[in-house]
Amino acid sequence: MSGAREGLVGIWGRDFLSLEPYLDLAKLESLDDEICYALSQVQTTYTGGSHKAMGIVPPSLAEDPYIDYGQVIRGFSEAEFTTFVSLGREPEAFDARRRHTYEFGEERDHPLTREQLLFLKFKHGVYFPWKVFYELVPGGYWSEKSTGKGKDFTREARLYFPRTVAFIQSLPFREIGRCTLLGLEANDHGTVHRDGEPEEQTAPDQFITLCPRGNKRLFLWDEEARRKTPVTGRAYWFNDFDYHGVEADPFFRYSLRVDGVFEPEFLERLRRDHAVPAAS
Repeated sequence: MSGAREGLVGIWGRDFLSLEPYLDLAKLESLDDEICYALSQVQTTYTGGSHKAMGIVPPSLAEDPYIDYGQVIRGFSEAEFTTFVSLGREPEAFDARRRHTYEFGEERDHPLTREQLLFLKFKHGVYFPWKVFYELVPGGYWSEKSTGKGKDFTREARLYFPRTVAFIQSLPFREIGRCTLLGLEANDHGTVHRDGEPEEQTAPDQFITLCPRGNKRLFLWDEEARRKTPVTGRAYWFNDFDYHGVEADPFFRYSLRVDGVFEPEFLERLRRDHAVPAAS
């Protein structure tokens, strides 16, 4: 982690943008009914859990007590590694003597199976923040999340989330490259992290977060000032190259994140309404 810039970058000089004035959100309450009913029927998985190993947590939180699966896997003995890969795909393809040459997990050559996720949690105490993760539009690698080429809503998503799919298709995107549902179980928190180095960013990635109940309690973390900025509302856009996390609550909550490319007219309207004039 470079640590060269630890304050908030934001969007056009704003910490985040509320999109509620720009979108018709009247259907969100009924979509919440559909989403919760569908979640009881589809297979979800976990996400998160390796932010420390990925080097995307703020320095002040790098030593918190929550166990990271990337660090756990790197510390496996040959016997522990053999047990771990026995729960994955093609265990015979791995050589325990070369265990440090393999990369497991999100954005890695070897995605974790559900069995491996659960084993890491049960045996090694790994904390997975988002234990309800579902892809309506699979986005591929993180670097591909904004392009819609060759992507679409899954057949299952159309079957179980039809009104949600229709609503997402109505949003002001020229193309949709990824649509995911991220849910937090009761008393879990979303670990603070950022999705890239601000120095490498030319413009904020374009996406809309929808929180039908308005209760997710996302916050931005200013590492330089050691300050939280709450991100409120049912629809918003923030710069995910800023550190961000989610507060814990004693109940399940979720949001939908839709990545892609905004319609030019929509982006220009936001810029016109929110861009802070440069100092003369």
